[in-house]
Amino acid sequence: MMTCYSLALAILFLSLSCPLPAAEGNPSPAAPPRAKPTLFLIGDSTVRNRTRGQLGWGDAIAAWFDASKITVTNRALGGRSSRTFLTEGLWDKVLAELKPGDFVLMQFGHNDGGPLDDAKARASLKGNGDETRVVTNQVSGKVETVHTYGWYMCKYISDAKARGATPIVLSLVPRKIWKDGKIARASNDYAKWAAETALAENVAFVDLNEIVARHYEELGPEKVNALFGDEHTHTTPEGAKLNAQSVVEGLRALENCPLVSFLVPGGGP
Repeated sequence: MMTCYSLALAILFLSLSCPLPAAEGNPSPAAPPRAKPTLFLIGDSTVRNRTRGQLGWGDAIAAWFDASKITVTNRALGGRSSRTFLTEGLWDKVLAELKPGDFVLMQFGHNDGGPLDDAKARASLKGNGDETRVVTNQVSGKVETVHTYGWYMCKYISDAKARGATPIVLSLVPRKIWKDGKIARASNDYAKWAAETALAENVAFVDLNEIVARHYEELGPEKVNALFGDEHTHTTPEGAKLNAQSVVEGLRALENCPLVSFLVPGGGP
């Protein structure tokens, strides 16, 4: 009697613990969807600006991307150069989150000039060679080996590639400086070095300096004045929108750029 009762309990237990096969036409639950990729932006205050009445293009550009397909994360910070974004640990924080399938847009240059060893200690060596200079900060006494602008850009590129992400280099947005009816370009320094670095590292390059300069010239000085929140560097929200649109224009012009597939069809705002 006990044996039959035990056998019945065992059969009942097995029937409850082993689910029946799914009926035909009634599929099993789908696996959890893959997380969206992230577009990280790194740069200076022309990319991310928290001053009242001003805005960087990095905040404005999110409107051009489909939020259901990709997350736009702006990690740029005002006053940073290609050197200090690395030495202050800002890049390490991005790397900690970077995963295969992500993207990195990088734009530096506005803060890369000046003294190498003053209080801000943000200047890089000119060019994109391998030369270095050991400096001692005049205020903190910290000793640091300073590299070229191109070296720091290569560092961001190689680190991003190592994480399985896609780096894209941008030349810096131009300042509102007119000369003979034209906007002054950085084609002999930082825009040039950015282009050369991208070519050497075999990554995509958007000549934002040239694209934005052409748009400013089409608008003319009076209309361009209204796009700036200070003398010649930082834009208003409208100016940021124009610069963001210029970034998108440059991305769409690239050949086989995977980031383009995440743009909102037909444009942005």
